[in-house]
Amino acid sequence: MAKRERVMRMSVEQPLWRALTAYRVLTMLYAVGLFATAYGEFVRPWIAVAYYAVLCGWTLATLPRVANAARCTKRFLAADLTIAVAGILLTTVADAHERVQAGGPTLPSIWTAGSVLAFAIKGGWRWAALASSLVAVANLAERGSPARDTVHNVILVCIASVAIGYVVEVARASERTLARALEIEAATRERERLARDIHDSVLQVLAMVQRRGAVIGGEAAELGRMAGEQEVALRTLVSGGLVPVSRVSEDAADGALVRAVDEEPEPGGPVDLRALLAPYAGAMVSLAEPGAPVPLAPAAAREVAAAVGAALDNVRRHAGADARAWILVEDEPDEVIVTVRDDGPGIPEGRLDQAEGEGRLGVALSIRGRLRDLGGSAELISVPGQGTEVELKVPKDVTDTRGKAEQR
Repeated sequence: MAKRERVMRMSVEQPLWRALTAYRVLTMLYAVGLFATAYGEFVRPWIAVAYYAVLCGWTLATLPRVANAARCTKRFLAADLTIAVAGILLTTVADAHERVQAGGPTLPSIWTAGSVLAFAIKGGWRWAALASSLVAVANLAERGSPARDTVHNVILVCIASVAIGYVVEVARASERTLARALEIEAATRERERLARDIHDSVLQVLAMVQRRGAVIGGEAAELGRMAGEQEVALRTLVSGGLVPVSRVSEDAADGALVRAVDEEPEPGGPVDLRALLAPYAGAMVSLAEPGAPVPLAPAAAREVAAAVGAALDNVRRHAGADARAWILVEDEPDEVIVTVRDDGPGIPEGRLDQAEGEGRLGVALSIRGRLRDLGGSAELISVPGQGTEVELKVPKDVTDTRGKAEQR
């Protein structure tokens, strides 16, 4: 089946960059508005006008720079903070001395906090502490003395920026951890899928060659012995070491990325499950089905049929060639139920756990694993001396392990 790659982006930073973009524009307008309302009180208003022209041009021209961490370079951050600090220091030249000493706003006003927050989002709390310290020094130099309101504002900006920087660092670590967890989950799912396919084909063929070789004898017996050794080795590989990575996490500037290789959806509508189960019917296997079609998505129908085949293989292997089996198909409003029952000797208590520990994953993967991946369930009921019953349930609106829905 064709493959395609999906890229899922996880970024806590991105909303912060968007908020910072809006903050810079709004605080620019606020600073200009403060100046306009107090224009007559400035001793050198033309200096303020020139500064605001630079501030507005810089803010609007650099909006793409604060769209994400990749574009917000160190050089840009340095230039942005320089404009903020220069505006603070120019306040003493443009504004009246009385207004400065009375605690009047600086030329950039709260726009300065946007420069500090950019440092915090880009580099974490250490960068935020550096930027806020420079702004604090500029504010103290502008006022000439550590007035209470100046110290209050400086401490507020410093604490807020350091806190945001720390949160960003924690969020980045969480994103990397989540991406790694998704990578491991995807690799495990892929391993189980391949293990089911191998169990349904290669392992069964090797087991049959081993049995037939022992019966025939001679060179065939040696061939059977080698097939048995390869079966054991392959079971060990399937149960523990086959872990192909289908997702790759990346620590990118704009968030953690998780790439997932998915199967392309198949064209066409649902298929009739009865048609896939009909080949299993025979002299020793009875099939009871509804009179109307039982529609399922193609992939789901194949998985259910494969699980039924695995259950019948277990009947032939463990209950003997003379054991009878019955397949019952029930079409419920929200789910399809397929029951496979036999009249064999049943399964001794604890045998399934022992088989799984030995790497014999027929029930664990070929049956339960298939139904779990479809969002369904597989329940096995066995009473020694009274046979075994396997009940498979699959929802009609199937959601696979990658989160896609296959609708009826």
